[in-house]
Order: sequence, then C-alpha cells, then structure tokens
Amino acid sequence: MEDLDPEVVLGMAAQAPDGVVIIDGEGLIRYWNHGAERIFGFPAAEVAGRSLDVIIPERHRQRHWDGFQESMARGTTKYGDDDLLSVPAVGAGGRKLSIEFSVVLLNDADGRPGYVGAVIRDVTQRRAHEKELHRQLAAANTSQPT
Repeated sequence: MEDLDPEVVLGMAAQAPDGVVIIDGEGLIRYWNHGAERIFGFPAAEVAGRSLDVIIPERHRQRHWDGFQESMARGTTKYGDDDLLSVPAVGAGGRKLSIEFSVVLLNDADGRPGYVGAVIRDVTQRRAHEKELHRQLAAANTSQPT
C-alpha cells in the first residue's frame, strides 16, 4: 500500500460521520470529532478536557470506570476486533441515546497504554424500532387463542 499522508488520515477521522472519541489515562476527553458532535450534541470545545461521564448514564459509570481502570493497568482490553459494544448513553440536554462502539487501547509516547479510542455509532432509532417490533410481536402472541 502506498504511504498515505497522516494529514489525510486525520482529516478523515475529523470528518467521519461516526463518532471518534479518544480519552486519556485519566478518562478525560482529548479528541472529539464532527461525528461525536453530531451524535451527542456537544461541540468539541465544550467537552475537551472533561470526563467521559458527560455521555455515560450515572447508573453505568461505576462499571465503566472499573473496566477502564482494569484495562489501563493490564495494558489490554478484554474486547477484541470483532466486538461491537452496545450501551445506553446521554446526549446534550440529557437526551437518552443507544450507541454501538468498538474500542482500542492506544499507547502513549513511551509505548505504554495511555489512551482509549472509540468509534461510535448512534443506533437510537434502530433500537426504538426493534423494541416496537418486539412489543407488537408479544401483543400478537398474547391475543391469539391457544
């Protein structure tokens, strides 16, 4: 493969419709692309340097941070290349979201795990549609004579 100018790669990440978010070893947001702005409704300047808690529902925070700290200490994540995680999230104004994301542990300048990157997709509408279909199916099954 031909060498690609790193600026092209950075430009792609910046403009991707999916969210690209990178947090540091303290859990602070260090990169937030256009897609993340669109999905969550927070401008990058508003979340830069803030805790990722800004998008994690309160009831899920402890579990998230326990897993995060374990991964940073171990230097690996328990999630592989084929794992797509599905979780609830919070957008601007407290808007409830359903997201899917993949995650990767990134090394710092010294070669030690120092960051976590995620590629995020908003699946809120799809999840709502799936729930409605399940509701309709359950209602149809209970209304049929046995």
